[in-house]
Amino acid sequence: MKTFTLHDLQTRPADLIHHAQSGEISLVTNQGKLVLMAVPCDVDLIDVCIPTALATGLFHQEKISLGRAAQLAGMSRSQFAEHLASLDIPVIRTNAKELANDLALFEQ
Repeated sequence: MKTFTLHDLQTRPADLIHHAQSGEISLVTNQGKLVLMAVPCDVDLIDVCIPTALATGLFHQEKISLGRAAQLAGMSRSQFAEHLASLDIPVIRTNAKELANDLALFEQ
């Protein structure tokens, strides 16, 4: 893995492309902080990995529902729920108020 600075990217973009074409992951930093990761691209990455990672991230951030995330990942809801479980991401999320209401109903 090679690290480029933002200045390198501006002055020698062909070097970054060369590394990607040779199958290497490259990092780009600005003032020592990571700002970009260049990942070599292939059909599997585009068709499977990126949609699944995007769906997982959006679901984890509570931006989309489980159903929409599964659809984006190209999986059934149960397959996507298993994927989330493998990453220790809870499928069902309950806040304190909902939990208190559920417990109150249970105690009746």
